[in-house]
Amino acid sequence: PPIPLGVLPENIPLDIVYEDEDLLVVNKPKGMVVHPAAGNHDGTLVNALLFHCRNSLSGIGGVMRPGIVHRIDKDTSGLLMIAKNDKAHNALAAELKDKKSLRKYVAIVHGNLPNDRGVIEAPIGRSDKDRKKQAVTAKGKPAVTRFTVLERFGNYTLVELQLETGRTHQIRVHMAYIGHPVAGDPLYGPRKTLKGHGQFLHAKTLGFTHPTTGKLVEFNAEEPIIFKETLEKL
Repeated sequence: PPIPLGVLPENIPLDIVYEDEDLLVVNKPKGMVVHPAAGNHDGTLVNALLFHCRNSLSGIGGVMRPGIVHRIDKDTSGLLMIAKNDKAHNALAAELKDKKSLRKYVAIVHGNLPNDRGVIEAPIGRSDKDRKKQAVTAKGKPAVTRFTVLERFGNYTLVELQLETGRTHQIRVHMAYIGHPVAGDPLYGPRKTLKGHGQFLHAKTLGFTHPTTGKLVEFNAEEPIIFKETLEKL
């Protein structure tokens, strides 16, 4: 039977790092989908936002993605900016497009990176071999990821990653491309990996220009408990 359009508000707890009349910054837990899609109509961040904001979210994303300016994968935890009105949405989206937003991630990756820092510049598009995956391909869109090694553990490395572009699965694809896939990644990583219900990737820092005040704002969110416990074991 046809599924009626629209998303129902759900009383799901949110970790709100910041909120005002224009926007929210939310720390999304690992395992939560950002917005409804085929086969996933409830329990998403959007369901929770609709309950919390009582429908005061921007409409630019349409009925399925109200307020959503950018996304992170289901099993990636961390910070997202949410627009409460169209003015804020346009301003935040424009800053992302102009590569002016600050988005830093931390990840545990396989192997020991030979360089302490570097830039991965390789176009990303849908994989020809597997439609569920993204891949580095000449037909893809430009994608740039900067990395800095924070700590080495022999078989694994803790890295900080900064996005200059925001392609689907960008960090996961780029790290796999250079031979150091994100640990726990079920799609791009090896089978023998760290256990943790998906990839060890966390959107730790988010910075942008506030759409109303014009001031630069920056937010940080601690890694999830499973991420910290795994680091301690390593």
